[in-house]
Amino acid sequence: MKLSSEELRFFKENGFLIKRGVLDKVLMARARERFWDYTPDRFSRYRPSSWVGPIPPEEEEEKTAAEPNESRGFRLHYRTIGSESWMVRLLAKDPAIWNMAEQMLGAGQLVDPKGIRGIYSTLPSGDHSVPPTTCHTDAHPFHLGIVGYIDDVSPGGGGFAVWAGSHKRFYYTFTSQYCNEPTEEHAALREYYNGQQPVDCYGKAGDIVFWHHRLAHTGPPNTTWRIRRAVLYEFAKRDIEKTQVEPPQKNMWRDWSPEFGQV
Repeated sequence: MKLSSEELRFFKENGFLIKRGVLDKVLMARARERFWDYTPDRFSRYRPSSWVGPIPPEEEEEKTAAEPNESRGFRLHYRTIGSESWMVRLLAKDPAIWNMAEQMLGAGQLVDPKGIRGIYSTLPSGDHSVPPTTCHTDAHPFHLGIVGYIDDVSPGGGGFAVWAGSHKRFYYTFTSQYCNEPTEEHAALREYYNGQQPVDCYGKAGDIVFWHHRLAHTGPPNTTWRIRRAVLYEFAKRDIEKTQVEPPQKNMWRDWSPEFGQV
């Protein structure tokens, strides 16, 4: 699978790109089954009313270095599963996805993945009030993020939300290219985008969303009755240890592939 020039231009302008029906169906089914390994005892896969959040405080689980899984509020982050080889094949090393990532960042340039972030889930809000949707940018260094849906995500279902085009402004509100070193302008820009409407990247099982490292984004509330289940990974180039501390470049696409830079 190869991205068209139009798709590359769309990503460059908007900071994200949705591709439909990419993930392997067998591996998605396996991930959906394994999801139930890390759910509260009250959850029943056959009783959707049991899936409504929030998780009671006494049942919450904080992540630690030894136990990275986390359950809190309306979130379930099943991280330990992300190191299993079949999960890596599901997302980061899916041949089509790997080819598209190399097309954007350069063939033979990507860090070989040892794992992905795992299964990230957002529980239905039910009758609970929904807080305002606010944005953030990620703190850890990478180049290209990817979100993959292992189950259908309807509009308003907690799908990945992005502020289109914000990467072109947030990139210059840090003192380095990829580290978390925001300038004074960052907070003001974030406040501005919090007043703008994000794009709801809903979709079907198998759909993926590529997104730029400095793109404003969030995991919004889930107002449907289906659990939002997604797998996540971040691609980085092998030279990121060097380039991450360099200042923002006049050409913010300097580190991307020649093909990508020319579109």
